Amino acid sequence: MQDSMPSQVREPICINVDKVFDWIVKEASFEFSKTGTIRFPGLPAHTDLTHAVVTCHVVPRAIHPVKILNRENRQFTIDGATVCLQNLTIQKNFTLTLVVTLPGGTKFTSDPITVSRCEQVTLCAPKGTDVEILFTDLDCFVCSMGNPTSGNTANEITFTDLNVTISVCQSIQSTFPVTVEFLATFCEPRAELPFACPGVVRPEQCPAVFPPHFGY
Repeated sequence: MQDSMPSQVREPICINVDKVFDWIVKEASFEFSKTGTIRFPGLPAHTDLTHAVVTCHVVPRAIHPVKILNRENRQFTIDGATVCLQNLTIQKNFTLTLVVTLPGGTKFTSDPITVSRCEQVTLCAPKGTDVEILFTDLDCFVCSMGNPTSGNTANEITFTDLNVTISVCQSIQSTFPVTVEFLATFCEPRAELPFACPGVVRPEQCPAVFPPHFGY
């Protein structure tokens, strides 16, 4: 039986895409330390912080979460060949908030805290390419908090030894927009799915109990 669908001819098609020059996945962790006062709106003065629990939440900063501070060419020997790669100094900016939970369950959230981290990575990322960082996992936990106290001033907690560990799993790519040509066929719309009204559906009966058997 011959196919009823007409054969499609491949033809050259040009599309705009981002070419990936290099791509790595990297894990990193770093600490944020603070000794001093942090603002917690709504916290009454002289709040008893005995047995209080401090947790944290971290997200990429809304404005300029990533900055490329420096891009330096370096020569490397790979499989006997000399290759020019780029050593990138990257600054990543995060917004950290702390949550204090009192023994009774009352919670107070701190003002946002800006946390920055700089690191260096080596990529094929020549001048003109864009460097994109996607955080595939971002988490934090409070390692220590010393002896937090609430004094005469409302909305403030003083920490003697606050240490927060931030863990990052990141996908780093260097890209550049290009126009590519390839042979392909244009997509055709699919056929509409058949639809029919359902038949009459009757609930299952219980012949074992109804109607009653009278033995005749």
